[in-house]
Amino acid sequence: MDKKGTVYLVGSGPGGLSLMTKRAREVLDMAEVILYDQLPGDEILASLPTHAEKIDVGKYGDHHTREQDEIEQLMVSYAEQGRSVVRLKGGDPFLFGRGGEELETLRAHNISVEVVPGVTSAIAVPASVGIPVTHRKFASQVTILTGNEDPTKEESAIDWDWLARSRGTIVILMGVKNLGKIAKFLVDHGMDAATPVAVIERGLRPDQRETIGTLETIAERAQERKVRPPAVIVIGGVVSLYTGEHVIPL
Repeated sequence: MDKKGTVYLVGSGPGGLSLMTKRAREVLDMAEVILYDQLPGDEILASLPTHAEKIDVGKYGDHHTREQDEIEQLMVSYAEQGRSVVRLKGGDPFLFGRGGEELETLRAHNISVEVVPGVTSAIAVPASVGIPVTHRKFASQVTILTGNEDPTKEESAIDWDWLARSRGTIVILMGVKNLGKIAKFLVDHGMDAATPVAVIERGLRPDQRETIGTLETIAERAQERKVRPPAVIVIGGVVSLYTGEHVIPL
């Protein structure tokens, strides 16, 4: 039987070549096939090696170029041909990157896998504007969650009631669409309406933009400014440390 190739689940980091790990660069440069989406950003995508076959598997709003099971099938198929395959993701592949599901599928087909961690946008993007997710004065815990969960639906994988009572920082990824519902739900369940909120669009890209408000005002402000994904939402006292200064160069 011909030898199977290896699949690399690669996190490209929060944006830009300077914040991508050395191992990620090495793996990309030797890849024969790269399955990518738009989240790594233009600078990283422009640096992909010309010799590699590149396949866009991104999700653009409600349009998916490939469904998740198709992506996994592609990885399996190319690896079974003996090729070196990279599944390139933004941030870290194991934080809302579906890397865990892909790992399960590849293991089920006895395909060798290497995970290449990346710097997560959940921490790096707030840090870029001087917002730490923990701080002795404001927060000794941080909760990172997906904003794809509608807090008003009957059954949720997220304990929204607990979150509303939480005294720590809340970081939400993929939450622009449900921002208004999330803010209202947290206030309705006991969180102070004056709690500061930051929405950071296109973090660590040249066109990064921040929108600051409170749970009471953030939905209206985001609508006025036509906030669009990708964006990181930060809720909690740490947002009061925001001054507008970028402390990680873009």
